[in-house]
Amino acid sequence: MSITGLFLISFLIVHLLGNLQLLDLSVEGQEKFNVYAKFMTTFPLIKIVSYVLYFSILFHAIDGIALARQNRAARPERYKSWKPNTNSIWASRNMGLLGVIILAFIIMHMSQFWYTMHWGPIGTDAQGNKDLASVVITTYQDGTAGMIFVLLYVISMAAIAFHLWHGFASAFQTFGLNHKRYTPFIKKLGYGFSVVVPLLYAIIPVYILMAKN
Repeated sequence: MSITGLFLISFLIVHLLGNLQLLDLSVEGQEKFNVYAKFMTTFPLIKIVSYVLYFSILFHAIDGIALARQNRAARPERYKSWKPNTNSIWASRNMGLLGVIILAFIIMHMSQFWYTMHWGPIGTDAQGNKDLASVVITTYQDGTAGMIFVLLYVISMAAIAFHLWHGFASAFQTFGLNHKRYTPFIKKLGYGFSVVVPLLYAIIPVYILMAKN
């Protein structure tokens, strides 16, 4: 869980840097994004890393479900008196729920853009590259449906934020990196990451939707 979790965290950074190009909705900005999308789907090394990514997502999800089931089986009867907030945060007690929300979002997100980029109906821009930028913009500006997709995106980013709030530091702790000097820094870094990165992701579809008006 820790290894795949840290790998997925690194993916979030790389993917965000590419997606932030969508904040430039000019023709030139969209063409730059399409060049990035082409590179990410055709460059041999990136394609190999992509397969590792797909495996990591599936393994992280399946292993998380298995751990949640083990934890529940270990304590089939609930405590008669339980005050969870005294020794744990909400995110740590609901990692399974957050994971399910995130997995559902990944499936929706990949079906909308990853599948379309590879096999769906998609046009080309002036440079001859697949026009994924137009697909993204149309999806989030498509009337009521677009607003729903934006709302689901923002909710999913909130789920990722809570998931990271607990999972970031926990991944390092699993490796035994627990030190009175370094652990507080890792926790603060994790808290900052869990807020800033999902927020930047959420800004993109909201910005695209608002740009329509």
